Amino acid sequence: MSTNAPNPVPGDEESTSNFPFVGWLRDVAPYIHSFREKTFVIAFAGELVKEIGLENLIEDIAMLHAMGMRIVLVHGIRPQIEEQLKLRKIKSKFGTSALNTYRITDAAALECVKEAAGELRLDIEAAFSRGLPNTPMAGSRISVISGNFITAMPVGVVDGVDYVHTGLVRKVDSTSITLSLDSNKIVLLSPLGFSPTGQAFNLAYEDVAASTAAALKADKLIFLSPYSGLRDVDGELITELSLPQLQDYMTEHKDIESGLKGLLNISGKAVRSGVSRVHFLPCNQDGALLEELFTHDGIGMMLASSDIENLREANQDDVGGILQLTMPLEEEGILAARGQDVIERDIQRFSVIEHDRVLFGCAALFPFPNGVGELACLAVDADVQGSGDGERLLKRIEMRAKQENIKKLFVLTTRTEHWFLKRGFKRATVDDLPEERKQIYNWDRKSMVLTKDL
Repeated sequence: MSTNAPNPVPGDEESTSNFPFVGWLRDVAPYIHSFREKTFVIAFAGELVKEIGLENLIEDIAMLHAMGMRIVLVHGIRPQIEEQLKLRKIKSKFGTSALNTYRITDAAALECVKEAAGELRLDIEAAFSRGLPNTPMAGSRISVISGNFITAMPVGVVDGVDYVHTGLVRKVDSTSITLSLDSNKIVLLSPLGFSPTGQAFNLAYEDVAASTAAALKADKLIFLSPYSGLRDVDGELITELSLPQLQDYMTEHKDIESGLKGLLNISGKAVRSGVSRVHFLPCNQDGALLEELFTHDGIGMMLASSDIENLREANQDDVGGILQLTMPLEEEGILAARGQDVIERDIQRFSVIEHDRVLFGCAALFPFPNGVGELACLAVDADVQGSGDGERLLKRIEMRAKQENIKKLFVLTTRTEHWFLKRGFKRATVDDLPEERKQIYNWDRKSMVLTKDL
């Protein structure tokens, strides 16, 4: 096994158990390093304000900003618009097109939109202005900038329905946004846009966020929305999807609620436009943003393009590439020796990761009776360690294990115990191995045994 994990440090277990913060900080430090100077577009639905409030979310975003991440924040206002309409005793009106459901924003409704957007934007700016009370960041001023960064166009008349002041994003002033981010500002965008003639339009916050992320070629687009996400045939939340997989899912499942379908469509468009990752998180769970960014398993669903999702099952043509990865590690004693004949025999058990048709990582899954499987031969090229390929291979093996009804994984390792411990494995003994595996355990290597329930 070769990853970017550090070697075990004597006494580390004791210090971590006495001071949980130490272990937590060690876990998140690689993520902080990886995310520094990266651009994140974070969009949250107006429902979040109603359900859990702004305070903790703003504190979480302020911490991300302090860690060096470039933040564009987009807020929704649908419940706030409804409040304003009720105050004025105006009835909500909606129209449904082939792709989405839009609010019909006449002149009276537009005033409610402006009132809702202005009030929430001021609340957000005020929350950033007070810093983080009772922390070393107390009194620090986080500068937030907003403006007419979004040029809009009208939805127009669709199927005989005039949507009046409801609009779509036409253009994003990415140059001005980038200059603001370069000046260490948080950019705040409301779901309002303006035409070149000065007309205001009510926009969907999802459209604003996705269009902005595409214009900036953002590293992450993160939605905190009321939708629970997609589920597989067993009712389990799907945690990762490639763009082709999403398209297949939407073709097979025609009953996806319209709001979620619109969000998925616009997210797919963002990925095709160059956004690296799109994350879908629940807006009613405090801390969801931090849990998604700084834990191995996350909490929501992630969408990536097929170009990024370059994990696949191995074939006979990969034997040479796998040998190039594993032989140096075998010579160092990190991996148990496997000859070419063994790899050729077991090639169907391997998964590989490649970049530009060159293998940079591999891992294998060997099933045993009673729902137990062995994760073996996990190796990542030294040139790309730290890029997350080890974690992606681990997730791939876990996915394959679930498909084969394997409930528990075990791994044998001599040097990377802590890498596995940080990803949910627990210490075990040789006696915990399946009988068939126990019989061929190499007592000369004295590998540590780790297990993980799936």
